[in-house]
Amino acid sequence: MIVKYLLAALVAGLFSGALMTVAQEARVIPLILHAEEYEGGEAEPAAPAATGTEVQPEAEHSSLRIGAALSEVAAYLSPISVAYAHEGEHEEGGIMFGMSRFSGTLLANLVTGAGFALLLAGVSLVTGNAITVANGALWGAAGWLAVHLLPSIGLPPELPGFPAAELGDRQVWWVATVVLSAVGLYLVILKDGFAAKVAGIALIAAPQVYGAPQPADIASNVPAVLGAEFAVAALATTLFFWIVLGLSLGYANEKIAKAD
Repeated sequence: MIVKYLLAALVAGLFSGALMTVAQEARVIPLILHAEEYEGGEAEPAAPAATGTEVQPEAEHSSLRIGAALSEVAAYLSPISVAYAHEGEHEEGGIMFGMSRFSGTLLANLVTGAGFALLLAGVSLVTGNAITVANGALWGAAGWLAVHLLPSIGLPPELPGFPAAELGDRQVWWVATVVLSAVGLYLVILKDGFAAKVAGIALIAAPQVYGAPQPADIASNVPAVLGAEFAVAALATTLFFWIVLGLSLGYANEKIAKAD
């Protein structure tokens, strides 16, 4: 039975990851390409890039493209996530193993979609709260809150060319925020008792009170309005991903339950 549920989660994750790629290509990728036009130009002398003396020809957004290796994607487990890393450059002819931008994005979304689906199914099994079509959207919304919206308060989605703090510091803060937010949401939503609610709210607020690492220099050639538009588009597409994931996982679970 458990194997069937996990296989269903895997299929739901792959399905959601594929749809996520379509949504990104329609709304998010064009904004990245637009931002890269500014990044590829000459930086103004008064506003050097925060990460070095030269502006890199391309920078990665972990939610949209695969990293230099699949291990980094697995580490982030996010189709549009988190540390919003500005690390690494792409090789000519593709972003990984000669793959095109679209192929790399699709592969990353399939891998991370499957990972999130298995994680969501695991939480459901451990807590004893089944994911159904009726509550699938709520499960998805909770995942989106923990993995994307709450971390984006301190580390909003970033376009190539935007300054950022050290990658390692951002990764540590993001991982801590996701874990604390997930536990906090569990206490607030699924646990009874006033003390559990208070503890949950405290855990959710803790990383925000501590504060996310910020760059020393916020100068950028990319227009701020473009960055704001990208942040909205990125969060909207991740919400779409999680809602689809929750509903498809709930549908698959109900089909398995009826078959048994």
